[in-house]
Amino acid sequence: QLRRCVDTYKYIFVFSVANMRNNKLKDVRNAWKHSRIFFGKNKVMMVALGREPSSEYKENLHQVSKHLRGEVGLLFTNRTRDEVDEWFSKFRELDFARAGNKAPYGVSLDTGPLEQFPHSMEPQLRQLGLPTALKKGVVTLLSDYEVCKEGDVLTPEQARVLKLFGYEMAEFKVTMKFLWNSETGDFQKLVGDEEEEEDDDGDGSNED
Repeated sequence: QLRRCVDTYKYIFVFSVANMRNNKLKDVRNAWKHSRIFFGKNKVMMVALGREPSSEYKENLHQVSKHLRGEVGLLFTNRTRDEVDEWFSKFRELDFARAGNKAPYGVSLDTGPLEQFPHSMEPQLRQLGLPTALKKGVVTLLSDYEVCKEGDVLTPEQARVLKLFGYEMAEFKVTMKFLWNSETGDFQKLVGDEEEEEDDDGDGSNED
């Protein structure tokens, strides 16, 4: 299936995903139905494309395989690099952060009533570390409370509190990293990669 796509489409883009969410990737797939997106099963994709020059399916595809590590995928398309760059540079969607994400900014809560929560939620808020009590049946924050500082690696409790209070800190974003041209066999790097490569072969089965 992957090799058929190599034969069908002019370009292969290797992309990385920040703050992966299946529902957001589905939106991308729906918008790019004229192309094909494969995500997950990195090892399977590497075997199909070829890991070495001697085993690669077409010239320079081993270079594509070399970069299939971590949260990355392949976009097979006939759209030009400019069209791809323009669309994906604009596609950014916010979602709730998860434990392990870094807080891009600090969040503090002010003393006072939290009328958005039913009284039945008060024990749960207290369990999450908030200084709350019921006052005349209204959930109330008894003192100012710092949920997180900028740069904090969020704990499960912090992530839950941020979600309860509606703070969407995680940005789902797709970045095009490398490009392979089927007509010339050229392989090029598109962006500087400052992050350390994760040595993770992410075998989630999300391919289209």
